[in-house]
Amino acid sequence: MGQTSQSIIINKSAEEVWKAINCFQDMSWTPNVITSLEQVGDIPGDQVGSKRILNGAFHETLLSLDKENKTFTYCVSDGPSPISSDEVSNYVGKVVVVEVEEGQAKVEWTSTWENNDEAAQEFCHNIYMALLADMKKSLE
Repeated sequence: MGQTSQSIIINKSAEEVWKAINCFQDMSWTPNVITSLEQVGDIPGDQVGSKRILNGAFHETLLSLDKENKTFTYCVSDGPSPISSDEVSNYVGKVVVVEVEEGQAKVEWTSTWENNDEAAQEFCHNIYMALLADMKKSLE
């Protein structure tokens, strides 16, 4: 099983960070990494089952959304190589926001999958680091 885990500290409260990122169909907090987000279907971004396509390539579905614990999980059903549906399976991502101290939040982004471990790990690590850095830049 492949996996990756990244985190970043943002100088905003966990509540402020969560408010900015908790809608699955809104990634305006990362304008330099996500250049297009297509909503798929009629399920809103704050409900399980919400679907999106990022940058015309990443097909994702919201699996869980826990507002109280500031966390959500999603699956990637298809994407570019090395995480295409031909190369990996059971891809699940998780985002957690926690208060580190007053006015400071930690955002942790993890993912797991089966197959194509090494190539997918490097690919996902780089994407998540770029997403987190853009999040920090946008929210601070």
